[in-house]
Amino acid sequence: MMYSSRRKPVLYFKEERRFLSSKCTVYKLFGLCMALLLVSLLWLQLSCSSDMVTPSQEERRLPLQQPPCQADAQASAADHPSWGPHKLAVIVPFRERFEELLVFVPYMHTFLNKKKIRHKFLVINQVDHYRFNRASLINVGHLESGNDTDYLAMHDVDLLPLNDALDYGFPEDGPFHVASPELHPLYHYKTYVGGILLLTKKHFNMCNGMSNRFWGWGREDDEFYRRLRKAELQLFRPSGITTGYKTFQHIHDPAWRKRDQKRVAAQKQEQFKVDPEGGLTNLRYEVETRQELTVGGAPCTVINTKLECESTFLSVPPWAQFSPFVRSECSRRRNLLHKHTQQLCGSAIMRLVLSSNIP
Repeated sequence: MMYSSRRKPVLYFKEERRFLSSKCTVYKLFGLCMALLLVSLLWLQLSCSSDMVTPSQEERRLPLQQPPCQADAQASAADHPSWGPHKLAVIVPFRERFEELLVFVPYMHTFLNKKKIRHKFLVINQVDHYRFNRASLINVGHLESGNDTDYLAMHDVDLLPLNDALDYGFPEDGPFHVASPELHPLYHYKTYVGGILLLTKKHFNMCNGMSNRFWGWGREDDEFYRRLRKAELQLFRPSGITTGYKTFQHIHDPAWRKRDQKRVAAQKQEQFKVDPEGGLTNLRYEVETRQELTVGGAPCTVINTKLECESTFLSVPPWAQFSPFVRSECSRRRNLLHKHTQQLCGSAIMRLVLSSNIP
């Protein structure tokens, strides 16, 4: 069911300008100056007495203020029976993006609770030594989501919905692309189905999941679009949303976290072809550990996963291996994260950091 858009007014705070009348006496002017001086001194005293520290460049990366980290806080409801028979598995393919995760989980938990969507978060954390494989991690999330959920949200960790009219309900009639090209802040081509896509588990199985051959960032969504067409599934997108490209907030900072977009050897040609056999049927992985975390009062399950790559008797294909640039980037991120351990919600998140076996 589609929902019409609800627009909220934007409050613009303008500085009030008070002009002195030409008839003001010297005494009135003196009194006004003294009042301004007292207000300034009071403001300075309050500012100095606070414990706030000017944020560094790294700490200013996220446009959203991070929610308070309360690892032991009791989680609010995410699975109330009165909200309906369907339950959503929010699958988040993940590696080394802890600050974004700290914003995403509490924000989406509140957003879905407000819409009375029964849900649970599955963070599929890739801990092997291969390049990031978003599609395979989504396949893992589907298989590990359990029998208590009946539909999936393939959800990027850096994309937050800002419009309450966006529909996250059960997509009975066909896959529902929440982050449509008309609304996504970055990607606007007609066949785009990335960012946030809802579909039932039945429909995901009809597509045999996603292709496992996309190592590095990008192109797996385009291949999945062709799978949807092959399975003759009707794709739906939001209607009546008037907020345009401001419908979502993209909290990824490319200057700090560069994407691994390098194409190696035959990967350049293979990325534009349909994978006729790959998917759920040839997925190989190992669940190393499962961790139940609470982030800002929101529960989530982190599944530390080692993917297995198809290899010959000689070696692993070069397009699945890390480049020297990516190795240095991962090392730099790890060093930065260790400097901000107090921001990572205590020991639970730190165990997640240390479990990421990036070379």
